[in-house]
Order: sequence, then structure tokens, then C-alpha cells
Amino acid sequence: MTSAPTNLSRRHDAHHHKPHPTMTGTKRLRRSSASKMIAGICGGIAEYLDLDPTIVRCVYAVLSVFTGVFPGVLLYVILIAVVPTD
Repeated sequence: MTSAPTNLSRRHDAHHHKPHPTMTGTKRLRRSSASKMIAGICGGIAEYLDLDPTIVRCVYAVLSVFTGVFPGVLLYVILIAVVPTD
């Protein structure tokens, strides 16, 4: 009755889960060569967020139109320069 159970730490270790990829730094934003239309920016964002590339492209196009097109084009050019290819 006075001794604490010693198998609790072993049970905890047995059920230890792998850390999420973003916690280990393995999941990174990259330009996609597989789902590429222009430079792979939207495809890379879609892969990073685990979404359909068409949805990301449509959202990007709508946001670009509603912000006056220039900010969207400028952001795309900056992302081409900054985001590495896979």
C-alpha cells in the first residue's frame, strides 16, 4: 500500500506519440513542381495546408482581384523569390 506503482512511466513511454511535423521542423513551405501552373506557389501552399491546389488558386485569384490586383501580383513575385522549390 505504501509503494507507488512503477509501471506507470513504462506505460506512458509505450503510448508516446510521434511529434507533429511542424513541431520537428520537417514540414516546410516549398514551391511545388508536381502541382505547378506558373511557379508552383499556390500548389506549394496547398501541399503545406493539405488542401486542393484548385481551391488555393481560386481563393488567391479572388483575393487578388478584390485587393486591386497589384498587391496579389507583388506578393506572388516576392514568394517566387523567397520560397524554395521542392
